[in-house]
Amino acid sequence: MTQLAEKQCIPCQGDVPPLKGDELEKLHDELGHDWELVDEHHLKRLYEFDDFRQALDFTNRVGEMAEEEDHHPEIYLTWGEVELKVYTHKIDGLTESDFVWAAKADKLYNH
Repeated sequence: MTQLAEKQCIPCQGDVPPLKGDELEKLHDELGHDWELVDEHHLKRLYEFDDFRQALDFTNRVGEMAEEEDHHPEIYLTWGEVELKVYTHKIDGLTESDFVWAAKADKLYNH
């Protein structure tokens, strides 16, 4: 498990540029490539489950974690699947906190 999950999300004040290039790739490598890096703008991952209940339970855990971290993803729930999309809305791009948040979501999935 990546050490990113042990960090805290830091609320963005909107005064930083989105990550690009090598810095973005380094964090993506650390996170792991289960997460898709889309157009250097957001991270996206599909989680699969055996049924709707498991997908719903995961969605609820992700929602609670999002509130605790004050960092909120887009969540798509359907039978046996949950898709998460995360980026920092204030800057319309990615910060380190998005990678931290994604690692924390993976940790919830693996437990």
